[in-house]
Amino acid sequence: MAMDFPPCHFRCPISMELMKDPVTISTGVTYERVNIEKWFFTYKKKTCPATMQRISNFDTIPNHTLKRLILAWQNQGDSKSSSSSSCELSNSPSDKHEEIEALLSIIMSSPFKVSSLKKLRSIIEMGQETRNDFISSNGVEVLVQILDQIFTDNSDFVTFRACEEALCILHQLPFSEEEGDTFKLLSKQDSTRSMAIMLQRGSAEARLHTITIFKKMAKTNYDWNFVIQDQGIDFFKSLLELVSDEICSKASSFALEVLIEILRASKKNKLRAIEAGAVCVLIELLPESSRSRCEKMLQVIKLLCECAEGRQALVEHGMGIVAISKKMMHVSNVATKIGVKIMWLVCNFHPTEKVLEEMLIYGSVKKLLALLHMDGRSSTKDKVVKIFKMHGNSWKRYPCYPSNLKGYLGCVNEHC
Repeated sequence: MAMDFPPCHFRCPISMELMKDPVTISTGVTYERVNIEKWFFTYKKKTCPATMQRISNFDTIPNHTLKRLILAWQNQGDSKSSSSSSCELSNSPSDKHEEIEALLSIIMSSPFKVSSLKKLRSIIEMGQETRNDFISSNGVEVLVQILDQIFTDNSDFVTFRACEEALCILHQLPFSEEEGDTFKLLSKQDSTRSMAIMLQRGSAEARLHTITIFKKMAKTNYDWNFVIQDQGIDFFKSLLELVSDEICSKASSFALEVLIEILRASKKNKLRAIEAGAVCVLIELLPESSRSRCEKMLQVIKLLCECAEGRQALVEHGMGIVAISKKMMHVSNVATKIGVKIMWLVCNFHPTEKVLEEMLIYGSVKKLLALLHMDGRSSTKDKVVKIFKMHGNSWKRYPCYPSNLKGYLGCVNEHC
């Protein structure tokens, strides 16, 4: 276990890996040969990675003394590998704290951040104690600075990868307004803009981590106006892409939760989502959705149908009415309740002859009548009664209306 945590001075400041071929440059700092040569000759840098001091002499001198010390340490570690006391020492809180501090120092000073971020990630994943230690060491501030670099080095793949790794750590942290700094730093405009970009362009893993952070933000009183104004409908398109992800159900579920909170905030947000094609996407996903996803999708559709543009998009979609109808009384009480709300919005504000006919043909009317058999009174039943008050007589005139229901519908209208 001691081999997992080599002393800081045995590790390359660039990669944070144990050095095998240490060489010293003109500033007196020692690096792994392959890393410093890549820094000088591949990336064409003219500074010392650790000190950022400008240099003109790029010669490297083998550090034989340090190499011998590293080999001696390795041999000593091998001979004590079975010692439990050594194992306990390497996993002590003080060792972890030193490891976190060393990694944060390297991340701040070196452009080669990915390897160090991966090591930091493995430490953070050990438990809440190391996460708290990371936060108290100002780790969140360091990682947020990495996110902000996406604007200054937007075309730099290395910076982009560092942002992805930073998100891998940040999404694991406790996050609420009560937590203080974590929420404050991640909800800054530059940070949210960076995460919105990662949501559009990042890897599948980075997008999952980003939407996890956004989900946590959505549970607070965060104001999404800046992100939406800054990113426009592209932000909603990236959320809808995640909703459509059939491989990662967690990302899809989180994206739906974020959409629900954003749409509740304002009509402008609903209009942007409608413009991005939200109604069409959700209607096409609805038939094959699981119970949990179905309920969330219906909730989003209901919010969109509170706008005339949303209702228009629903009824103009060839599968709109039928998709909602099939989920009523088939998935759950929650899905049925939301489905009735959607039907009520359509019947109240968009009752065209075509819509009423589709509701009859595709079984909506039959299901609404069945809901009237529910015992007691409820808001759902009240909405059904109002629907029949408005359109019951119109449906009775259709030849396809079930004859055994005509008498019952007449009783309903009399009762109403």
